[in-house]
Amino acid sequence: MKKTKRKAKRSNRPNHKHTTVLRQLVELIPAYLVPALARAHGIDMQARTFSAWSHVVAMLYAQVSRSMGLNDVCDALKFHISDLFAMRAARAPAHNTLSHANKTRDSSMAEQLFWRVLAHLQSQWPAFARGCCPKKLWRMRRAIHVVDSTTVRLVVSCINWAKHRTRKAAAKLHTRISLQSFLPAFVIIGAGAEHDSVRAPALCAALKEGEVVLFDKAYVHFKHLFDLAVRGVFFVTREKTNLKIKRVKKLPRPKDKRILRDELVVLRGVRTSRDYPQTLRRVRALVEVDGQQREMVFLTNNLEWSAVTICELYRARWQIEVFFKQLKQTVQLVDFMGNSANAVKWQIWTALLTHLLLRYLAWQSGWEHSFSRLGNNVRAAMWLKIDLNEMLARYGTAGGAYRSMWRAEPGWLPGFEPPAMG
Repeated sequence: MKKTKRKAKRSNRPNHKHTTVLRQLVELIPAYLVPALARAHGIDMQARTFSAWSHVVAMLYAQVSRSMGLNDVCDALKFHISDLFAMRAARAPAHNTLSHANKTRDSSMAEQLFWRVLAHLQSQWPAFARGCCPKKLWRMRRAIHVVDSTTVRLVVSCINWAKHRTRKAAAKLHTRISLQSFLPAFVIIGAGAEHDSVRAPALCAALKEGEVVLFDKAYVHFKHLFDLAVRGVFFVTREKTNLKIKRVKKLPRPKDKRILRDELVVLRGVRTSRDYPQTLRRVRALVEVDGQQREMVFLTNNLEWSAVTICELYRARWQIEVFFKQLKQTVQLVDFMGNSANAVKWQIWTALLTHLLLRYLAWQSGWEHSFSRLGNNVRAAMWLKIDLNEMLARYGTAGGAYRSMWRAEPGWLPGFEPPAMG
């Protein structure tokens, strides 16, 4: 009886060796989620032959393959109609159909899809949402957030909604990530000409008492910083060069020679002193940038941390730059398949969703190589019928943890085979 039960359990398991890599990737999204969101946003009433699920699959394919336009996506999917239909009956779109869907279907559906998939993966696998915090900051035992933005160039001067310069257009991706999980916690997509400090209150609105937020001096707005201090949120940022201050107390310097000065200050400007009337901590330190020592001045509202801890916290802010680098190296955020704000948002949100699914695959397979290499492998094997986790787990080079699962075999013309050895 025990043997028959084991066989029954094994037979019910999905055999990924007979499904494409792209299908295994997109089916990480729960089956009920896209139809439910389509009904909530009224998209199911707009769709006739091109369903909301087919739209999501087409956009995910465009991100994984890094397609350069609508024709690239539509033509490639038409060559794989049978494999595409196996992905929950998805269909290949026509050029005008996909363009019209990106323009008219509400992009907030793609936004909610990203957050719902993120919540699903974190609830099903809690270990996926923790364990990435730098070792030197584990002792803090509190949530640490990093806020920053990256500019996505649209390069089309006719896009009035995202006008950035005279002959250029750009969108700006304001992001708050959790340093513990290295995953986005809040995202705002705006115009490129918008200043970072305008979005700072919205990005930090959900922070709780005792948590820490890190950002550069582009987000420094003292009225917002004072609001964080009143709420009990600690911040670490850099000082602007034209800031007027007055020293209140000089604190003893630690043994670390990189710390040049540690002091308590108050703001002396007419507007800044009104916006932030409390005492600030000011730390001047030597920081290594591109192999050279540079002086940097940090501001924080925490008066108890050591100066070295403040420097280590701001150093951890670089993790969000790594996040943006991974995002732009693995998905398509260079060539856009539409000029409207709605089409651009569809592409950015599906880019974030693709990055999230690849991050989950890296965690699940124990990927030990660069993240861009993971994206290249998934892109190259997209239409192959092979177990994706097994492919990633066994992939490696001479210095990796695994050897490659493929072996190169030389080809020979008939009658010209080399003589057998031995």
